Amino acid sequence: MSIVGTRVVRVEDGTLITKGGTYVEDLRHEALTGAVHATFVRSPVAHARITSIDTSEALQAPGVVAVYTAADIDLAPGQAGPVAQPWLADGVVRYVGEPVALVLTEQRYQLADAAELVDVDYDPLEAVASIDAALADETLLFPDLGSNVAQVTGGEFDEHAFDDCEVVVTETIVNQRVAPAPLEVRGAALAWGEDDRLTVWLSTQNPQLARTIIALGLGVGEERIRIVTPDVGGGFGAKIGSDPEPVVLGWAARRAGRPVRWTETRSENLTAMTHGRAQQNTVTIGGRRDGTVLAFRLEVVQDAGAYPRTLFLPTLTELMASGVYHFPRVETSSKGVVTNTTPISAYRGAGRPEATAAIERAMDLFAAEIGRDPAEVRRTNFIRPEEFPYQTPTGASYDTGEYAAALDRVLEAGGYHQLRAEQARRREAGEPVALGLGLAAYVEITGGDGGGESGRVDVNPDGSLTAYTGASPHGQGLGTSLMMLLSDQFGIPLERITVRHGDTDEVPTGVGTFGSRSLQLGGSAVRRAAETVIERARALAAEMLEASPDDVVLDTDRGAWHVRGAPSSATVGWADVAARAGDGELSEDVWYDEGTPTFPFGAHLAVVEVDTLTGKVVLRRIVALDDAGPVVNPLAFEGQRHGGLGQGAAQALLEVMSYDSDGNPTTATLADYSFISATELPDFELLHMATPTTRNALGVKGIGEAATIGSTPAVHNAVVDALAHLGVRHLDMPATPLRVWQAINDARKAD
Repeated sequence: MSIVGTRVVRVEDGTLITKGGTYVEDLRHEALTGAVHATFVRSPVAHARITSIDTSEALQAPGVVAVYTAADIDLAPGQAGPVAQPWLADGVVRYVGEPVALVLTEQRYQLADAAELVDVDYDPLEAVASIDAALADETLLFPDLGSNVAQVTGGEFDEHAFDDCEVVVTETIVNQRVAPAPLEVRGAALAWGEDDRLTVWLSTQNPQLARTIIALGLGVGEERIRIVTPDVGGGFGAKIGSDPEPVVLGWAARRAGRPVRWTETRSENLTAMTHGRAQQNTVTIGGRRDGTVLAFRLEVVQDAGAYPRTLFLPTLTELMASGVYHFPRVETSSKGVVTNTTPISAYRGAGRPEATAAIERAMDLFAAEIGRDPAEVRRTNFIRPEEFPYQTPTGASYDTGEYAAALDRVLEAGGYHQLRAEQARRREAGEPVALGLGLAAYVEITGGDGGGESGRVDVNPDGSLTAYTGASPHGQGLGTSLMMLLSDQFGIPLERITVRHGDTDEVPTGVGTFGSRSLQLGGSAVRRAAETVIERARALAAEMLEASPDDVVLDTDRGAWHVRGAPSSATVGWADVAARAGDGELSEDVWYDEGTPTFPFGAHLAVVEVDTLTGKVVLRRIVALDDAGPVVNPLAFEGQRHGGLGQGAAQALLEVMSYDSDGNPTTATLADYSFISATELPDFELLHMATPTTRNALGVKGIGEAATIGSTPAVHNAVVDALAHLGVRHLDMPATPLRVWQAINDARKAD
């Protein structure tokens, strides 16, 4: 019986639950003996000229080793062009939290007092704190750019695109800025060795990319940088390695001649770590009153923050604009603008959740306008199974999908028609607690970065197995899944398999973990390496059994080779084969880059209750079907879905990173930033369906971000649906009690 597809408790969890993980802050390594502690002096204003920096008083403070400013940094710029972020602010600061100076002290407790003594004089400039302010171009963040618009795509629209539509609906939808807020904030420990190599222990999702960025920043070859990734307490895309801080810390360790340790505070994390989402999307949808959509237009404005790091986000939103629907005409455009706010980067889904939020709100708006049930309108417009592979008007090539079947299963499991009847009863009775039903049908792209992944497999002399992967697990259970795949191939029990990752000396090449790519690319790489090793072992086993290799089979139930048709005769185990093998004969290192993007899909139903007197929203149910192809470990698969559903619901109901008109963050602590907990979430009702892809050997698609993508618009639609009978057509996320209460009262006044 194959272990693949069975519920295996994650091997990683034993240590985490008993003695706890080893994170950057926990490291006790001899190379870090005598390390100094670091903190960044960060700008308290959003936009200003730096007229002076006086470090003299700070340098006299107890325990201070050094204070560095931009004037000290002798590194080449980290980015090219007029919108590049300096290593430390040089002349102008452009967001609250931008690094201005670096302080090193002997003891960590000395950092805060010393940092306060760095006297920075700021000459305030007008802040550009919103998308609308950026588009006005009245104040420019980068005068040499000539505008606050850093990127434009598309926009050549057909003025007759909606001429044959009986109904046309337009709405501007805000996909609000959120903070990734990982449980472990950013941190690093750095030490230059006697060999003039820098070792960086770093909380990151992709150590090889971090090595490249740090090497380029320091102006040294990659062979002089070693990245070691210990346990990582969450990343969600925000720890992809593009931050300037590790480069500055590496430079400081060399300048000071001491190892350096850095861990940011929670408030620093909320204001200085990159944020996510931050899009303003204008949707226009048109079609016939029978529910057929004929044309869809999406206009994206991406707030890039003060320094554009990842303007690929709006292009992914454009790519996935039409979602799961067969629309005859689709038009998209995007603008990326700079603002005096924290830079935006990838966050769980990275551009795809924004696309789904836009199209799924548009479908509900269209259904409401023509007076039809939103489930019926979706079913009318789905891409049909026989149309796959399906080329979308925006250039995506969908592999496989059963969109109508997914929605139908969710509706049936959720008791959709009974819920609609209960909703009608409450409305007729005038009950103050309204019931809302929200649907979302989604498709997303995974492994779409265009890169490959490394994988290596070694059979050890004692018959155990060690695998090396360029993927960088940090809580997903990937290690256990890879062990299950290898156990299934080799017949070696899990306890004799080790998966290594996160050390660039052990795994020199790799891409890392983001974009839900790890299993389909990292797993395929390890599988390919395993196949080669098994074939070499077959030849060795055949010699030992004095048989033809074609007649020798591997019994994976016992982990032993025997002659075909004679399982009870002589057998050869893995330790026996390893003893006969030459040096490196049972080792294979591969680079797998044959995979092309896959497209997981699903459908979600959210049920909410809204107190129309107070605006309070309670999420009562989420019924979710997330199809990512065959499942290696259902336990890990469900865990990824749970996390995604929680984060998606959090954006719909609670989370927002807010700024005032001067660019000051108003949600810079967890007292203000609403972090979701189990208290706000129901038990998730998970449905299962597995539609394989043909685009990798495992047939799998990514699951890490899928549930987030479907749950946000489902919950959002449910809140609006609960208020529809009161005249509320739309309200933006998050659906906080105040925002809901205001929408109800605005609708009453308008009526």
